[in-house]
Amino acid sequence: MTKPDAPYHAHIYYNPAERPAAAALRDDFSDDPAILFVGAMTDGAAGPHPIAQYEVHFLARSQAAVVAAIEATGLRALVHPLTDDDLADHTTLARWIGEPVVLDVTVLDPPGINQGVPRFGISDF
Repeated sequence: MTKPDAPYHAHIYYNPAERPAAAALRDDFSDDPAILFVGAMTDGAAGPHPIAQYEVHFLARSQAAVVAAIEATGLRALVHPLTDDDLADHTTLARWIGEPVVLDVTVLDPPGINQGVPRFGISDF
């Protein structure tokens, strides 16, 4: 069972036509006390993400509300825990909202060395 304080991420994807909806959701998340961090909108590839996206950080206890907010927009998203296995976080432990995006998993940290863990809530990937 997931602990309520376990760290989570959501990567919200958008294309140029969806950018206004993504920006509005980002603004909503920026004002939400359950959201620990809202990353910058990146209009191109970043890390394993081949298309425009931004990320939000939150705790497991807020996952249902975050997922509901994303689903209400119709945007695609990848929601995943932040463990010591970056590859599993982005694949087997992940939940897709909408059509999945093919990620470049070759750039993810090897199991046991997830550098996202110490950065949680501090800076964007």
